[in-house]
Amino acid sequence: MVQNSSTFKAFRIEEIDWIYQGSVQEMDFGTLNNNEVLVKVHYSSLNYKDALSASGNKGVTRNYPHTPGIDAVGIIEKSNSDLYAVGEKVIATSYDLGMNTDGGFAEYIQVPAEWAVKLPENMTMKEAMIFGTAGLTAGMSVLRLTELIKPEDGKIAVSGATGGVGTLSVSILSKLGYSVVAITGKETERDYLMNLGAEEVLLRSEVENFAKKPLLKPLFAGAIDTVGGVILENIIKSTNAIGVVTCCGNVASPKLDLTVFPFILRGVTLIGIDSQNYPMKYRKIVWNKLSQEWKPKQLNHTCNEIKLKDVGQKIELMLQGKLKGRTVVTLVE
Repeated sequence: MVQNSSTFKAFRIEEIDWIYQGSVQEMDFGTLNNNEVLVKVHYSSLNYKDALSASGNKGVTRNYPHTPGIDAVGIIEKSNSDLYAVGEKVIATSYDLGMNTDGGFAEYIQVPAEWAVKLPENMTMKEAMIFGTAGLTAGMSVLRLTELIKPEDGKIAVSGATGGVGTLSVSILSKLGYSVVAITGKETERDYLMNLGAEEVLLRSEVENFAKKPLLKPLFAGAIDTVGGVILENIIKSTNAIGVVTCCGNVASPKLDLTVFPFILRGVTLIGIDSQNYPMKYRKIVWNKLSQEWKPKQLNHTCNEIKLKDVGQKIELMLQGKLKGRTVVTLVE
């Protein structure tokens, strides 16, 4: 049964005179459609896509008012689906959640049952949101990279290393025995990255200023890139023969200025990671690995915990590039 109240709290973004403003508001419950579930949210987490949605990016969210939050975990309170029963713990991430469907910055979400994944036994709800879409993306990247590159093959670069995907990629790869080179624009975070498991830290400016040549001296056996642009270009040009680079972000730039030489002279493989619509069978594999052999020992060290009322302030910091690690939103006292 739904709580006694006929309403629930949500962090809503409104468009007022072409300015996007967020506030915590009371929302009414909707009618549960066929094959949908109503989830009482225990935790959500803050992602860059949430910040874009909250600032009126129409490529992410077309219509307002809107509740961002592309991640949520909680307990099913109503179910109109054979996939899940009342009382089951589930994770809901990506697809259209938090984009054009009201998302996890709310005490309840109403979503298609096929968007949900059962919470693994060895994972708490808070841990699921420390991972969230960032962890799922990092896990997908690690999965594809480790299929072809082994620890003994050489160093693995991780760009945007203090971001959500970056910190988790560094932690997971380190736990799996890889020698990780963390790339960051934040010189003050060197110790933080070394504590996560990086063996070496390169500043973003160093990588951006690599020589402007079609091919560069091989430095990495592989890489997980989260930023795109010149950083990705120079990583690809600096990757060993038969190396593998995954890419999942474009915060620096969506454009690449490359020749085909890294691909045809060194056999470098570039793998795109699309966490939003990744097939469910692979999602289950990644979540189970994250709950067991891939779970970093220092997982909780990558996380800051906030309440719903704090979301707006943290979004501003994220847009200014001043957040590090993961920010988890607590919805249940």
